[in-house]
Amino acid sequence: MARDRSETQGERGPAEGGSASTLARLDRRSREIFRRIVDTYLETGEPLGSRNLARILPMALSPASIRNVMADLEYLGLIYSPHTSAGRLPTESGLRLFVDAMLEVGDLTTEERRDIETRVAAGGQRPVDDLLADASRMLSGLSRGAGVVLASKSDQRLKQVEFLRLEPNRALVVLVGEDGSVENRLIDIEPGTTPSTLVEAANYINAHLRGRSLSEARSELQLRQESMRAELDQLTARLVDQGLASWASVGGNRPETLIVRGQANLLDDVRAAEDLERIRLLFDDIETQRELIGLLGSAEEGEGVRIFIGSENKLFSLSGSSLVVSPYRDSESRVVGVLGVIGPTRLNYARIVPMVDYTAKLVGRLIR
Repeated sequence: MARDRSETQGERGPAEGGSASTLARLDRRSREIFRRIVDTYLETGEPLGSRNLARILPMALSPASIRNVMADLEYLGLIYSPHTSAGRLPTESGLRLFVDAMLEVGDLTTEERRDIETRVAAGGQRPVDDLLADASRMLSGLSRGAGVVLASKSDQRLKQVEFLRLEPNRALVVLVGEDGSVENRLIDIEPGTTPSTLVEAANYINAHLRGRSLSEARSELQLRQESMRAELDQLTARLVDQGLASWASVGGNRPETLIVRGQANLLDDVRAAEDLERIRLLFDDIETQRELIGLLGSAEEGEGVRIFIGSENKLFSLSGSSLVVSPYRDSESRVVGVLGVIGPTRLNYARIVPMVDYTAKLVGRLIR
């Protein structure tokens, strides 16, 4: 059963309050005419005129009456005419009103859920980056837009640490993350450090800090300071601290990762020269990774699916594109990334919103 998006998603777009007050100003027939104009745009991208509206409306209205209603909707900034004597298209404000107050979001079918699970979870245990790339590719394929994933690298979880002596005063720290990533760091060691000391320090870290993030590991070591001094000699305790410090340098040197798949799908929507220019501008937006990362990062602060439409965000102000995104969380309900779909403003929001929502929940379960 279809439900209003406010019942299924926790976070709405930037203009929710204005949408509610505007909707209250529309009577039943104005809402129906507006809905039909938006539905036609989302389905075909074409404007809808008064004569065609008169044929499909559930109430009997003449084309002249419909034009009067359309004039009121145009005055409210919800629709516009792309050229003289044409039908009407929704404005970005109109799309925001529709998405915030009128969009009916259905649940995914069992078959659709199974399809998403098969595409994302295929292959068993893999590095997280591979899993996220598959999620981006899957979202692109099912939405016919571009799938995007922003993955944080700053809070990697530790699987194993090893210390390997290279020279009398130098050692290699090998850090293995739970996602299968491996990082190597060189550290200085004190004279007299024996192989057994290196092994003891590694065993201590692996026993007490395995599966923890850097912030959690630091907190754990602070709590264990007294017991660590009792269990380890000073040399070994200093090695444990050095291992933790080398891990911190990994986080500082590994920026957030942006994964984009399926940009070519956006060319399928090209209908005219102005559409091709819009797609070119969108490609430029995507290539400006710092801006896109900033936009996706802002979505981490909300709950559930968020929708950004066109010029509501500076990044898409020229290309007139939309972004549907949701954060995904780790086993402790902390946001560790964002995923979603970029496409034209006439995205099939009713289908894509639950798809993005379910994929975010699935990825969160798989990375735990």
